[in-house]
Order: sequence, then structure tokens, then C-alpha cells
Amino acid sequence: MPRILFLFLDGVGLGADDPARNPLAAADLPTLSALLAGARPLAATLRTETASALFIPTDAGLGVDGLPQSATGQAALLTGRNIPAEIGGHWGPKPNAAVAQVLRAGSIFHELRSAGRRAALLSGYPQRYFDAIASGRRSYSAIPLAATAAGLDLAGEDDIRAGRALGADFTNAFWRSELGSDVPVYTPREAGQRLAAAAAEYDFALFEHWVTDYVGHRGALSDGIALVEQIDQVLAGVLDRWDLARDLVIITSDHGNLEDLGHRHHTLNRVPTFLIGAGRAAFDDLHDLTGLVPGIRRVLLQTV
Repeated sequence: MPRILFLFLDGVGLGADDPARNPLAAADLPTLSALLAGARPLAATLRTETASALFIPTDAGLGVDGLPQSATGQAALLTGRNIPAEIGGHWGPKPNAAVAQVLRAGSIFHELRSAGRRAALLSGYPQRYFDAIASGRRSYSAIPLAATAAGLDLAGEDDIRAGRALGADFTNAFWRSELGSDVPVYTPREAGQRLAAAAAEYDFALFEHWVTDYVGHRGALSDGIALVEQIDQVLAGVLDRWDLARDLVIITSDHGNLEDLGHRHHTLNRVPTFLIGAGRAAFDDLHDLTGLVPGIRRVLLQTV
């Protein structure tokens, strides 16, 4: 049975070839460029297939007016349904009642668990997050809501310390410097290797990286360049350890943002979807965010 590692990057679109505004146009990205036959993930980059990967520019707007948002975009990614159209518009960042109802009723996490597949969310959360959720001071974003609704446990500090999960920054450096935790700190490439090792214990493992959206809203160009270069090295580490002859890596996003640091808003740009390794042909008809779940079903549940 193949395995899937789903690397979700919040708020990353395909922008202009403008190094003064777009970190993806300015950064050194050897791993991603190799997957694109030397090109960069930009708005002008067409669907590309190489020896090990398929790149598909992916519509995040879903035919609904307005700027795509995190809650509805992530819900579409996790359900295969056009959630913005169903609820009457884009919504975010956190799920409203309508989006929450959809995610509690079912997602790809539910489907896989019902079929006896092992699934996990490999993003680790500090104790203060769990405390805030329990007190009602904080609510789940779409991905942890879907995971917990399907009966999955969220990873905590002990899981990060044991290497079963990673902090949202991949390397755990934030946990050490800002939270005072004694968790291990990795180089980006080591973090990718650790992520691949943790994901190998499951049929489907998802990691949520929200820092890209945060930098898109608040960071400088230099922050964006450093971040996407880090992600490129994390991916190199994943590919060091992932069996591409048998298993698949999915990378995608929910909406644009980081690719245009000339403003602080989401964009209408398509988002990059990379399908790396075995099973990528199952996503040949992917064109928007609703196409991920059908492809995952074909790979892991062997549906037509």
C-alpha cells in the first residue's frame, strides 16, 4: 500500500517574476527548480511533468467572487467539495458555523479512518494551545478541526520531543527560543528527514505550515526569501528519505499571499500543487482545490 505525505503551505500562490515583490522569484530554490526542470514556481510556469514530479497550477477561487480565504480553502482541500460555493462565499481565517459543520460531518481524515487506513496530523502544538482550546478562548482552524472531528489526537510537546511531530516552523527553533522548551532543534534538511520518518508510520500524514501566510501578511521580503529557501531545504530532506518509487508527496496551498509582498492581502493567483513520486497520475485531472481528495482516494482507497 502506498503512503502519502501531504505538506500544506498556507498562503502561497503563483506570482509574477518580480524579485522585488515575490520571494519565489528571488530565492535560491534548487530542490523545487529541479522538480520543475529548471523553472521557478511562478504565474507563468505551466503545468510541468518531470521524471519524478507533476506540477499543476491550481485554481483556489473555485468560481466564487472575492479573495479566497483559509477556512473555506482548507475545507475544500480536505473534503473535495466546493465549500465557498456551498456556503455562499469565501470565509476565514477560522471556520464559521457552516464550515465547521461540514468538517465535523466528514473529511478525508474520516474517510481514511473508516477504511482502516492510518492517518495523522504531524503538526505539534504547545500546551498553551490546548489550554486555550479547552477554555474557549481559542477555536480550531480548519485542519485541526477536521483531524479531531475524525478522532485523531493532536500532537503535543512530548511528540515533538520524541520526533513524532514537528513545530510549525519545521526546525522547532521557535519552541526553543520563544516557548523555552527543550525540544530538539534541527537544520531544515534534518527537519525534512525527520518529517519523512514520522510520516512513514502512516498511510496518510499531513503537516500544516502556516508561517508562510503569517509572513505574507506581516513579513518583509527578506523574511519571505529566507522562509521559502528553508522550505526548499526541508523538501530536500523529505526527498532524502521518502521512497518515491512507492510513495507520494503532495505540496499545495489554500490561497495566494506570500507571492506578492507589495501588499498584505490574499490574492486571486493560482496556487502551486506538486505531486512527487508514485501515484501522481491519479491527479491528472486536478485543476482546482476540490481535486486533491479524489486523487487521494484513488491512491489510498483505490477508487475509480
